[in-house]
Amino acid sequence: MREWIVSLPMYNVTPRLRALWRALVDDAISRLREDGFADRVVQPDDVGSDLDALWRRDDLLLSQTCGYPLMRVLPASIQIVGTPIFDADGCDGPAYSSVIVVSEAAFARGATSFEPCRGLRVAVNDSMSNSGMNVLRHAVAPFARAGRFFASVVQTGSHLGSLAALAAGTADIAAIDCVTYAFARDAHGFAHLPHRVLGLSMQTPGLPLIASATVEPALVERLRAALEYALDADAERAATLRLKGFAKLERDDYALIVHLEETAIQLGYPQLA
Repeated sequence: MREWIVSLPMYNVTPRLRALWRALVDDAISRLREDGFADRVVQPDDVGSDLDALWRRDDLLLSQTCGYPLMRVLPASIQIVGTPIFDADGCDGPAYSSVIVVSEAAFARGATSFEPCRGLRVAVNDSMSNSGMNVLRHAVAPFARAGRFFASVVQTGSHLGSLAALAAGTADIAAIDCVTYAFARDAHGFAHLPHRVLGLSMQTPGLPLIASATVEPALVERLRAALEYALDADAERAATLRLKGFAKLERDDYALIVHLEETAIQLGYPQLA
């Protein structure tokens, strides 16, 4: 009997959402067991902050990554199990976008579209984030001068941290994954915090569910079906998770993420700065 690890770290915006994601996975694994799956599966309470190490584990049965590291740093052998389809403003099937927000103070000073945001302080959740960095870099690249657009860049560690930085006045602008933004509004009423929405970024394929290359392809197919079963098993849970289904995307479908990066580089704006 082999032991596998499962962890869905990307949309645990609140303790309740974390519990619901865990319950969804538990139901999927139970379905696999009904189908003869006998290996041991562990959902750790804490996998630490090194998500890159998690995504590279040989014993990874299921996790969720961002499309940018998927295409830029993770091994091509990692398997895509599926891409969630969410019910959130900015989503279209398995595609999603980022909500680009500015503080009320910046808005009052004239930051009402992308170009007047030159010289603002930007908050980014992570330098390897598609939603927090890559799509924002692409959005402002046409307005950059000599490789710069912002006055400073602060890395917050999370989209919620970026929203908090705007509220605290330590940053002026951020790009927030639209699914996270919807969860934040559901749970915390972030729509009432001191920021304004400038608009949505270009849509790209959403955050893929992945499995290690060591997982047999037949088991990946069974896992995909088990997730669909778990989704249908609890309509209230699915609604709270804003989860409508799973799309079967290939790595090539994520090439748009790389194209956005390459476009910014061609415009002389290789990094968010």
